[in-house]
Amino acid sequence: MKKVTVKETINASVDQVWASRDDFSAVARVHPGIKASRLLDGSVQSGVGASRQCDLSANGKKFVREKIVTYDPPHRMVIDILEATVPIRSAQATLTVDAKGSNKTLVTMTMQFTPGMGLLGWVMSPMMASQFRSMLGKVLKSNADFVTNGTEIAR
Repeated sequence: MKKVTVKETINASVDQVWASRDDFSAVARVHPGIKASRLLDGSVQSGVGASRQCDLSANGKKFVREKIVTYDPPHRMVIDILEATVPIRSAQATLTVDAKGSNKTLVTMTMQFTPGMGLLGWVMSPMMASQFRSMLGKVLKSNADFVTNGTEIAR
């Protein structure tokens, strides 16, 4: 299993940062790689068991389906990738939110993944890790901009 970690300090309280990520269905507003996101039928809004689909293409044919498996507000959330049209066999993302002062928060995202496609996937895994690291960095920067300025990703 490969692992990538990115960190971002946001000039906002832990509660403000957590609230921006706790709206599980609305990840598309801060994720530049997602065209749309929504809760899956029958899903709870937030917390353990909340499940969503993130559309990677405008027509929804490329997607990732995710579920919260650990939920410790306002400090930690673990999300399993249930199904995806990208070449990964399994993946899990962990979000941690830690106060670094009264109005400063350190957000850490760690993604662990096992590539799909057999041997080819393992050969490609360093490139995939680099792409995941870049993507997570962009998500955290977009999340910081959303929390501090209310700016959502332009579609």
